[in-house]
Amino acid sequence: MTQGPLTTEAGAPVADNQNSETAGVGGPVLVQDQLLLEKLAHFNRERIPERVVHARGAGAYGTFTVTADVTPYTRAAFLSEAGKETEVFLRFSTVAGNLGAADAVRDPRGFALKFYTEEGNYDLVGNNTPVFFIRDAIKFPDFIHTQKRDPYTGSTEADNVWDFWGLSPESTHQVTWLFGDRGIPASYRHMDGFGSHTYQWNNEAGEVFWVKYHFKTDQGIKNLTQAEADRIAGADPDSHQRDLREAIERGEFPSWTVGVQIMPAADAATYRFNPFDLTKVWPHADYPVVEIGKLELNRNPQNIFAEVEQSVFSPAHFVPGIGPSPDKMLQGRLFAYGDAHRYRVGINADHLPVNRPHATEARTNSRDGFLYDGRHGGAKNYEPNSFGGPRQTGRALWQPVSVAGATGDHPTPVHAEDDDFVQAGNLYRLMAEDEKERLVANLAGFIAKVSKDEIAERAIGNFGRADADFGKRLEAAVRELRG
Repeated sequence: MTQGPLTTEAGAPVADNQNSETAGVGGPVLVQDQLLLEKLAHFNRERIPERVVHARGAGAYGTFTVTADVTPYTRAAFLSEAGKETEVFLRFSTVAGNLGAADAVRDPRGFALKFYTEEGNYDLVGNNTPVFFIRDAIKFPDFIHTQKRDPYTGSTEADNVWDFWGLSPESTHQVTWLFGDRGIPASYRHMDGFGSHTYQWNNEAGEVFWVKYHFKTDQGIKNLTQAEADRIAGADPDSHQRDLREAIERGEFPSWTVGVQIMPAADAATYRFNPFDLTKVWPHADYPVVEIGKLELNRNPQNIFAEVEQSVFSPAHFVPGIGPSPDKMLQGRLFAYGDAHRYRVGINADHLPVNRPHATEARTNSRDGFLYDGRHGGAKNYEPNSFGGPRQTGRALWQPVSVAGATGDHPTPVHAEDDDFVQAGNLYRLMAEDEKERLVANLAGFIAKVSKDEIAERAIGNFGRADADFGKRLEAAVRELRG
């Protein structure tokens, strides 16, 4: 910032920033002291509504570099050739905690990535887990209400959490993941990331492929035990944010190897699992992860509020060659994220430096609203027009998807090997014996806090349906803790 005298918000020099203006020595403060009123009024308005979920976060800038030819699958310009670099901004977060919560807690981690491409910004909004608790966005508000503070007690309640999870057996896979060893990453640098949802890629010929994104940490996976996390959360609530910032300051730039699973569109209808069900993974034996690039973070934001708190990400921000899938959770997020940002940051949130395109220019007919900066000047605000305004291209970003049948409140389609427990059981059986012991202990410690036996029994029953040994061990552990 340029050196010079302290000024008011209107630019007038400030004579005294230490003492309020009063009516005589020791007298009452005068309303004409506009510096005092300006400072107090601004201070009252320095906060914006925090995110309902993912409130607690940290971010950094970096680059994504293509390392493989993916043009047979997508026409996205930023993926057009090996060696091509694109500027990115990545925001990490916890999900359930508020803005002042601790970092080292058992919670999924948000992994929201903004690519500043020459065709506009592409936002990939994922987590550090490949699956999620629910498969339909209509259940999302109910789910989050159980993770937040109870309307009567004002605290997070085990009864609410396990009541919902037990009555929503599709959560069994994600809960098994969350209470396992990877449930509390040691830092943002030492965890993987996932796009989680299924997305569409389409190439120049119009061929369609379904893809899942994977970000494999090059730092190696490191996690915390519950005891370690409890200690760190109390001693240093900012542990993850501090670790990321200081690593970049030291020049230890964290990186991830980026890969995708690619499914030809024709495979989807008969695949053994519903490929658009967010509670399921595609086993790598069916669709191996193909490396496509390298992600590196190498620059810290200069102002956390402007660049992290006001950063916005939306799964609806696609570019040519990439689009949505019929995933019902993704479909709900296409609306909900943008709507949240318009409420929280404002209708012109996309004009802020961290959010606007960096490699191209946004050309829209949207005007005015709170904090509009007049960037369009006197240009016409409608299309088509005869005054040189921007025009539509006539080419959709993604390919159409065939649909059939009557409208209605339909459940997610079930494929040959779909149920709510098979993949949770597979995950449990992949664990080493000591991992299983920690998983059971973590789950039992939380379930034992439930006040109603039926809620605890239902929760334990779901894990037993995933794997009989899993359920038996958990039942015994909970019984011991509950006396």
